[in-house]
Amino acid sequence: MDGITVFLLLAVAVVALGIGIAVDRWLLARAGRREIERAQERADQLLAQAEQEATAFRKEHIDDAKDALLNTRKAFDEERDETRRALRRSRQKLEQRHEKLNRRAQRVNEREQVLHEATEVIDTLRREAEQAHRQAELLRASADALLQEATTRRAALEQQEQDLGALKKNTVAKQEKLDRMIAEHVRKLEQVSGMTAAEAREALLDQLIDEAQLEASSLIKEIRDEAKLTANRDARKIILTAIQRTAASHAIENTVSVVNIQSDEMKGRIIGREGRNIRAFEAATGIEVIVDDTPEAVILSGFDPVRREIARISLNQLIQDGRIHPGRIEEVVEKATAEIEEELVEIGERTVIDLNMHGLHPELIRMIGRMRYRTSYGQNLLAHSIETSRIASLIAAELGLDTAKARRAGLLHDIGKVVEEEIEKPHAIVGMELCKKFKEDDEVCNAVGAHHDEIEMTALISPIVQAADAISGARPGARREALQAYIKRLEKLEEMAASFDGVERVYAIQAGREIRVMVNHDLVSDAQAEQLAVNISKKIQNEMQYPGQIKVTVIREVRSVSYAK
Repeated sequence: MDGITVFLLLAVAVVALGIGIAVDRWLLARAGRREIERAQERADQLLAQAEQEATAFRKEHIDDAKDALLNTRKAFDEERDETRRALRRSRQKLEQRHEKLNRRAQRVNEREQVLHEATEVIDTLRREAEQAHRQAELLRASADALLQEATTRRAALEQQEQDLGALKKNTVAKQEKLDRMIAEHVRKLEQVSGMTAAEAREALLDQLIDEAQLEASSLIKEIRDEAKLTANRDARKIILTAIQRTAASHAIENTVSVVNIQSDEMKGRIIGREGRNIRAFEAATGIEVIVDDTPEAVILSGFDPVRREIARISLNQLIQDGRIHPGRIEEVVEKATAEIEEELVEIGERTVIDLNMHGLHPELIRMIGRMRYRTSYGQNLLAHSIETSRIASLIAAELGLDTAKARRAGLLHDIGKVVEEEIEKPHAIVGMELCKKFKEDDEVCNAVGAHHDEIEMTALISPIVQAADAISGARPGARREALQAYIKRLEKLEEMAASFDGVERVYAIQAGREIRVMVNHDLVSDAQAEQLAVNISKKIQNEMQYPGQIKVTVIREVRSVSYAK
């Protein structure tokens, strides 16, 4: 064979070898994949079996362990709670024993103190007894000397008694002789006068009684004449003295309003730079602003209550806004003035509607609203006028008179107190002229002007309005004097009960018809509490004047305090 044939054979052999190798690798790869798949399936089976066995083991052992652990923990918690409760009870018992020991120690200290004081008292008494013994010895010596002197004087007195016996016999004889002479002279005087001694005595007494009556009558007449001459002068003096004593405090109470501020820094903003804000505020409101050392407060002072209310509202708005300067002040004051004017008209209209009146002039309605900001002897003027109006209406209805006129006159009777202009006339006359100005009925005008007797009463409703005014002002609690007396009575009740030993607190309740007394349980026992109530009621009954009866309740309680730590 030639070389080409050999080469071809070799090429065929190489190709066959390559094909064989490729087939062998393909067969091996296929067999390997099958083996890998079978191994993966086996591994999955083993893993699932392992998971089942693990789940079974967990259920058998881990759940049992959890139940055991929960039971153990529950038992531990119960044991711990029981231990805590036992510890708390032990601590409470220990605190109670400690408190008892403290009380015992306090009692021992008190007894030691009492024993010490008793020892001091005994020593003092011993010293006083020794001093008294020495004084007794001195007195005994003096008594012996006085006894000896008395014996000597007794002998002298016996001698003097013998001398006086003889002198007494002579005196008796002279007295009998003198009595006979007096009887003889009396008999002769009776014969001369023609009257017995008893008749003469009665005649003399009658004469003296007549003379005394004449002198008493003339003296009474002189006293009455002098009283008539000096009554007005003395009355004016008394009134002026009362005004001098009470005018200052009354003016302070009724001419100021207090505006609360958040901090004292606001005072500087109210004053402003070089005082320009406060000057602008006073010029706009006509009310003086007092900025002093009073903490967190500014005082507004002025006689006009409406202007003072406008100033109070304006200042509160400025403080809340925070913008305080002259332009803003004028704006706020104008707004507050408009609001107050609307409020005055609204109050007046509501009052007129409530009292079922009609045809009242708008200016009178506005002035009725001004009464809301005016007081008289501590009583609100609007409330007093409404009350007077209703009382006058009731009285007029009982007498068969015109209830509408009586109600109208009662509402307007103090209208002269709220006139803005300063008029130097009594308020009743000012109110009457004001009613005439606004075309009110003549009977209403007369009732308004005569309710303080400044003019003569010509209308039948005038005394009704006067009586209704007096009834409203005299109602207990309506005016300040009655309220102050009521407060003083309550304070005196509390002071009187607090003056007893062992009393800690006293409260007067039920408008002074009952007082409750809290006592210290260490100083006052139950039996002593009952006796204390009796003693307090006796003291109140002996030292106070009050209407009805006052119930005295003494309260004694024991408090035990402990702290859980």
